[in-house]
Amino acid sequence: GEICAFKIHGEEMPFEAVVLNKTSGEGRLRAKSPIDCELQKEYTFVIQAYDCGSGPGGTNWKKSHKAVVHIQVKDVNEFSPAFKESVYKTTVTEGKIYDSILQVEAIDEDCSPQYSQICNYEIVTTDVPFAIDRNGNIRNTEKLNYDKQHQYEIMVTAFDCGQKHATEDVLVRVNVKPVCKPGWQDWNKRIEYKPGAGSIPLFPSIHLETCDGPVSSIHATIELQTNYIGKGCDRETYSEKSLQKLCGASSGAIDLLPSPSATANWTAGLLMDNNDMIFKFDGKQGAKIPDGIVPKNLTDQFTITLWMKHGPSPGLRAEKETILCNSDKTGKSMNRHHYALYVHNCRLVFLLRKDFDQADTFRPAEFHWKLDQICDKEWHYYVVNVEFPVVTLYMDGTTYEPYLVTNDWPIHPSHIAMQLTVGACWQGGEVTKPRFAQYFHGSLASLTIRPGKIESQKVISCLQACKEGLDINSLESLGQGIKYHFNPSQSVLVMEGDDIENINQALRKVSYINSRQFPTAGVRRLKVSSKVQCFGEDVCISIPDIDAYVMVFQANEPKITISGMDHFARPAAQFESERGVLLLPDIRIVSTVTKMEHPVDLKEHDRANKPVVLEEMLHNLDFCDILVIGAELDPEQECLELDHVELQGKHLDATNSTAGYSIYGVDSMHNYEQVLRQIRYRNWYTSATFDRKFSVKCSELNGRYTSNEFNLEVNILHSSNSNFMDHVNHMIVQPQFLQSVHHPEGSIRAVHNSVVPSVATIVIIICVSILIFIITLGVYRIRTAHQHSSADNDGSKENEMDWDDSALTITVNPMEKYEKPHQTEEESEEEDLEDEEEDTTSAESDESEEEEEEEEEEVIVQKEGKQNATRQEQLEWD
Repeated sequence: GEICAFKIHGEEMPFEAVVLNKTSGEGRLRAKSPIDCELQKEYTFVIQAYDCGSGPGGTNWKKSHKAVVHIQVKDVNEFSPAFKESVYKTTVTEGKIYDSILQVEAIDEDCSPQYSQICNYEIVTTDVPFAIDRNGNIRNTEKLNYDKQHQYEIMVTAFDCGQKHATEDVLVRVNVKPVCKPGWQDWNKRIEYKPGAGSIPLFPSIHLETCDGPVSSIHATIELQTNYIGKGCDRETYSEKSLQKLCGASSGAIDLLPSPSATANWTAGLLMDNNDMIFKFDGKQGAKIPDGIVPKNLTDQFTITLWMKHGPSPGLRAEKETILCNSDKTGKSMNRHHYALYVHNCRLVFLLRKDFDQADTFRPAEFHWKLDQICDKEWHYYVVNVEFPVVTLYMDGTTYEPYLVTNDWPIHPSHIAMQLTVGACWQGGEVTKPRFAQYFHGSLASLTIRPGKIESQKVISCLQACKEGLDINSLESLGQGIKYHFNPSQSVLVMEGDDIENINQALRKVSYINSRQFPTAGVRRLKVSSKVQCFGEDVCISIPDIDAYVMVFQANEPKITISGMDHFARPAAQFESERGVLLLPDIRIVSTVTKMEHPVDLKEHDRANKPVVLEEMLHNLDFCDILVIGAELDPEQECLELDHVELQGKHLDATNSTAGYSIYGVDSMHNYEQVLRQIRYRNWYTSATFDRKFSVKCSELNGRYTSNEFNLEVNILHSSNSNFMDHVNHMIVQPQFLQSVHHPEGSIRAVHNSVVPSVATIVIIICVSILIFIITLGVYRIRTAHQHSSADNDGSKENEMDWDDSALTITVNPMEKYEKPHQTEEESEEEDLEDEEEDTTSAESDESEEEEEEEEEEVIVQKEGKQNATRQEQLEWD
């Protein structure tokens, strides 16, 4: 029969069977809807065939046996691989080759093994030291270096077995970390220091990395290396006398190596560093100390102090190198050394030969100290305290007893003069021509000798103290269990502790400080060395040293200005009095520094026109000299004086000579002003002297900063001049009619005077009396008057109040006219009177002089007896 239908048994199978040929029973199995392999890879169901049936309506169908149908869906490569993570991250340590740093993984949603499996991975980024295998494992092809590159970013893609690649590549980020190296972290190699900054921390963020090492204790040493700065570190560069005064040392020290000057010229030929007062001896130089500088008898107590920098002696056989030597100046057969300080084979030797007395016995004569520091090419401070027969050496504040004392016979007295020398020893005998010998190789500074006294250890420590060093901020906040220790100069600090964090905190508090107002600019090297102890027997870690430096900037240079009244006249009687005349009653010393402002909106072309600001600053001075200009003072008739009570309570001292007066010592500008204002000039024989000129100059840091040279002129008014001045002073220059005028810098204002008419009659009477008195004296002094007149006319100054002595000594004939010089002289007399009343210096303008000349010429035609009075009325005071 015929086949009319096929029936599929199963739940909602997406297939149907249709009959193609009823007779042959051929049929077709087809899908009712799209088939998706990714949803279902295969189907299994049962199918039966039905005939067309029999009977009316074909109701009695007959069916075949059941057949099982298995359908497998063939896959199409429709999906691309996709990575499981959007970004892959990992961290590796430098210096290693890894088999696998990390693994990336991609998937494919295709259903068949051919298209759903990932067959290959590939790194897209070129020129990277990485490779990837088929399983997605990434490895490095060379050792990574943290310093070269901290991080790598690479792109990776994947392929399925149908060679379809991923639509989106994946980012792989590889971070490189350095190999854990034990050591100090987070510190700066350069630390900047500005003068006046106080104490600044050196390592504010430092910490120690131990790489999880089993550390039990840490020992750190911080060293500030300043041996190439000045005399071993930044010290005050004042003269040795000023420093000793500042430290409270005994007075009477004699500086054997002073700065070259008119009074101390024996160091002029030596090599010298002016800033630090350092003298360099190259084995070819010596200096003779003039006679009278050091007393011949030093007594049994005296002190020698010096700074010395000395290296190993040159040559195979070391010669004596003389620092200080007192030997015979001349002599045919004798070359005796009375006392000497010298270096021999890195030993310091002090020779002291006492003079012969009643006891002719052996006595200690040579004292030897063998110290490594003598030849280490570093600066050290030496003090030799002699308290015969005991001699003690202090080096850098530490006491050293001589390791060897040699006895010798005393020296028999002779009449041979002695020569004191520095840097070599004078050979006066046993040679055809006296010469230097035993030269010193090295550097010396602040070489002094103090006869009659020895120095205390407290003063010695003060004299060699450094002004810069290490410091610890807030000692009380140091962690528990931290031990620390400073060396005497505070250039080395040692810290020790058990807890790493406490050591970190303590090291952050270590600071640098420089207490000098004008520190020496430059680099200070800084070194931190550490030792670590570990628990047990494990190999302990090694901590590298820190090498850093402190950069000290240059301080702003101060400008020291001296001002005050630069010219005055006084009657001779005041100079001849017991107290004399105050030279500098209103002297003022001011110091300023120049600072440049830096506006934010300053353009490039405006840099040359930056605003300049002068700022006043306070600092010390170390000497002020009042020097005589011209001929030196004659001690038989004149002198400069100062009551030494004015120096009490101050760090000041003074010396007096015919060349002037010198005040020295480290003290404030205010104290110097107070002392200078009390210096008096006396002249008890004034008839031969008409004026004196002086100059004043001050210094800070031993001449590193000097002031302007302030010049002062003093006129001596003799008896006739002073009498005339008394009258003019009483009648014309009335204080109530004067007005003080402050003139600005760079301009000179004319000062006039005005007199009320009510005093005109009195003025006329006084002037007539003066004329009669002058005529009486005229015959006696006319010759002297003409000499002074010619000299003063040649040397007159235009804008200064020079007193003209000839004005009061000219013989005036009432029948003759006044001449122009006479007018100018009287005007200068009145101006000097005003100076005495008001302490104000002024000069008349040319315009007012011309007006007064014209007016005076008109008045002279009138009554001659009223010449002076009429002229006085014409003088106007503003």
